[in-house]
Amino acid sequence: MHVTPEYFEELVAQAIEALPDLFFDRLENVAIVVEEWPDRNALGSVGVQSRTDLLGLYHGIPHTERTSGYNLVMPDKISIYRRPILMRCRTDDEVREMVGRVVRHEIAHHFGIDDDRLLEIGAY
Repeated sequence: MHVTPEYFEELVAQAIEALPDLFFDRLENVAIVVEEWPDRNALGSVGVQSRTDLLGLYHGIPHTERTSGYNLVMPDKISIYRRPILMRCRTDDEVREMVGRVVRHEIAHHFGIDDDRLLEIGAY
């Protein structure tokens, strides 16, 4: 299966656009980017050894931790890692589903929802 970088980026854009308005309208000061692989800093920040194990990463200060002094700061960043996602998928439908899941997962972190809470509510 060959998924071009351009098509993958379109899938990410579609996943963002498919968010409920409640979340989409509150996405602020965050850049969502596609990267081929996570770098060593990204892996180390979450204690992951293999670059194939990290599908996405939220870098920033979640909404729940922002104070009134949170202004004039660089945007948070959500990285979606193309190659690790593609390694887990066999079909276009699986890629689309995985991209949507990873985008929603990282955006949940942007809003302050941690992995334990995502498990608790059955998000994955």
